[in-house]
Amino acid sequence: MSIAIVQFGGSNCDLDVLHVLKDVVGADANLVWYKDADLSDYEGAVIPGGFSYGDYLRSGAIASRTPIMDSVRRMAEDGKPILGICNGFQILTESGLLDGALATNRYPKFRCEWTYLRVENTNTPFTSGFKEGQIVRIPIAHKDGNYYINDLGLENLEENNQVAFRYVDEKGNATGEANPNGSRNNIAGISNSEGNVVGLMPHPERASEDILGSADGLAMFKSMVEHC
Repeated sequence: MSIAIVQFGGSNCDLDVLHVLKDVVGADANLVWYKDADLSDYEGAVIPGGFSYGDYLRSGAIASRTPIMDSVRRMAEDGKPILGICNGFQILTESGLLDGALATNRYPKFRCEWTYLRVENTNTPFTSGFKEGQIVRIPIAHKDGNYYINDLGLENLEENNQVAFRYVDEKGNATGEANPNGSRNNIAGISNSEGNVVGLMPHPERASEDILGSADGLAMFKSMVEHC
């Protein structure tokens, strides 16, 4: 199996994801520059965090309109697993592969801190290695991570079990204090209706080895590799 890590101008977590997939998990993973628009040889893709094109227009808006996203869209339609992390989540919503949008944090500043997440859905290629309701500790680093969707969309996400992760406190309670950016229903990550496309604002690659302070995010990458 092989996994593409899609790079845009401004990606800055690409090498971290590559390290986790290759050196920690032992997967066949490669960096793919956005101008290399053909991803047909890959069985999965990760769109890493960063600030593609300096977050001009809106975060992820320019990257979502590059030709390589047509290849990502074809992979998604073929049922291949696609993971978007932070800026990658923003790109997936801007490209229409995931519902909703990421707005500026309720407290309109960049936030970089540890968060607790509750695993809400284990029926995706990225969450099958967790237990439902499991509490994990994974950091965030963003200014535009306030997940928004209208009332009907929110109802559909919840009813269709498309909420993958929710911000909670250490005991698993989804309180306002545990919500770092004002996201609706404390949502930290979602999937598409088929479950093969997942986006989240926290950075699992920064919590994939004990030396980093948490290895809770490693299960996400192991789940992806086992699925492929």
